[in-house]
Amino acid sequence: MSKTPEKLKGDPETTGHSWDGIQEFNNPLPKWWVWVFYVTIIWGVIYTILYPAWPLLNSTTPGLLGWSTRANVAAEIAEVEEANAPINAKLESSELAEIIKDPELKTYAVNAGRAVFGTWCMQCHGSGAQGAKGFPNLLDNDWLWGGTLEDIHTTLAYGIRSPDNDETRFSEMPAFGRDELLEPEQIDAVANYVMSLSGEPKDASKVAEGKVVFEENCAACHGEEGTGDRAQGAPNLADAIWLYGGDYDTIVETVANSRKGVMPAWTGRLDEWQIRAVSVYVHQLGGGE
Repeated sequence: MSKTPEKLKGDPETTGHSWDGIQEFNNPLPKWWVWVFYVTIIWGVIYTILYPAWPLLNSTTPGLLGWSTRANVAAEIAEVEEANAPINAKLESSELAEIIKDPELKTYAVNAGRAVFGTWCMQCHGSGAQGAKGFPNLLDNDWLWGGTLEDIHTTLAYGIRSPDNDETRFSEMPAFGRDELLEPEQIDAVANYVMSLSGEPKDASKVAEGKVVFEENCAACHGEEGTGDRAQGAPNLADAIWLYGGDYDTIVETVANSRKGVMPAWTGRLDEWQIRAVSVYVHQLGGGE
């Protein structure tokens, strides 16, 4: 049986609890701490009444003050748009060639275009516009539809194979294997020939046969030397720059089943000044002509 400890002079009263002979002093919290605690409770109640606080199914309780972070952000955006309205109007009404001749307008277009690109374009083309498999690198000078400022603007405005725009850029490569236009042996041969245009083929003995297949089926779009035709979106096959890959298996897949990437038309999605701004931004990245 545990012995109750002797109470010393100056010790506070105990709570009456005891564990293995250890008793708990009844030390109350400081009054200032208790009052601060009460104030925080009162403030919490007042806050939930005045400001949005409690979640509902589709929103939150609005609060008596009607305060909204979204409304504040919308107001700030409206202020910025109002301040930029004159230069945006100038950007929209200026000829594309004149934009890059005006230092102030060009600087604004590049900065605004960078913001537009970061919001709408980098998901496919990369944060640095370096591209990825199936998405063109915008830093080099290999353009399917042309790299002038006007060409870039047209591509952005109307898209490529965009289903919701009648003016979209459109080209269609036949699926030579899937549609049984070529035999597997012919696809094998032409893949080796295409590889030879910019590097080493997988089987050099099939290059001559592949050249014949190429001339009969591919040269109409890609040119007799395989250098492509920008006007119809046919890529250059002789520069070792590949959108989907230049290895044997990838080329065979491309010839057999074709490629039909889609870029959305940004007309209707972006304002005209935004399309012009991102056109200038892309053009000055290094690959624009």
